[in-house]
Amino acid sequence: MRRHTRRLAAVTALAATLGLALALPAQAAEGGAPAPFAAAELSAARGAAESPAVLDQLGRFFARKGAPPTKSLDLSPADEARAAAQAAPRLSGATVPVYTLDPAFVAGTAGAVVAKAEFVASKVVAADGQTASVWTVKQDGGWRVVNIATGGDETDYAAQAASTGGGTVFREPQLNAWYVLRGDRVLPLDEDAVRSVGSAGVSLAGYQQLVHQRYGDKLPGSAYDRAGKGGGYEAAGPAAEPAGLPSLTAGVAGAALAATALTGIGLAVRRHRQDG
Repeated sequence: MRRHTRRLAAVTALAATLGLALALPAQAAEGGAPAPFAAAELSAARGAAESPAVLDQLGRFFARKGAPPTKSLDLSPADEARAAAQAAPRLSGATVPVYTLDPAFVAGTAGAVVAKAEFVASKVVAADGQTASVWTVKQDGGWRVVNIATGGDETDYAAQAASTGGGTVFREPQLNAWYVLRGDRVLPLDEDAVRSVGSAGVSLAGYQQLVHQRYGDKLPGSAYDRAGKGGGYEAAGPAAEPAGLPSLTAGVAGAALAATALTGIGLAVRRHRQDG
């Protein structure tokens, strides 16, 4: 059984908190797919992810097994520093844009693409096999790291799609489902997506009808959103039981994300999954 994050919140909200803005491709490609990122932009984002300062923080992230700096561990500062050096983090595979289901597509807006870019991700591997995803967004013409997350879903699913015919990989955050848009078909990449659209997938038009049925009354500005249920919970807080599916203000960042300044870099540590 797959494990899921229980609660979702908008990475765009995190970016706004940090004063960041991701430069999105302005034009849509034919067939509902967003225009691809320029290779130069992806290269610049990768450069930010593998800067010495970020690699140092990644070493500490791996030394702590993804636990946030605020959590006390049975690990002395000297042992942590030693483990961080031994982690020897390195980037692996391609740096990719990460797309999330677009509220405009759900609403049926003419010309809307199926998903919009939220951030760019690079996979990092430690010497002991641990993996993490480094998220970057564009700020004032440059790329900045805003999050380190355990695991490598963002790049793993992109690689999976590239090896089987290409297309635009995107996530439906309310279900934690990953798909690829290939031509006029939305195809599943994981078990959640199979449960959503079936193993053969659906047409793009069929998928639009499906997500409109699911979330058409939960879009930004809706009564659902105004009631404070955009994160999938009542306003009472994290201890409350789920009130329903999160609204489409939700992206792919964990609800507990907080920007923590580390050696001058805005980083927020998140676990991809929790046992459930």
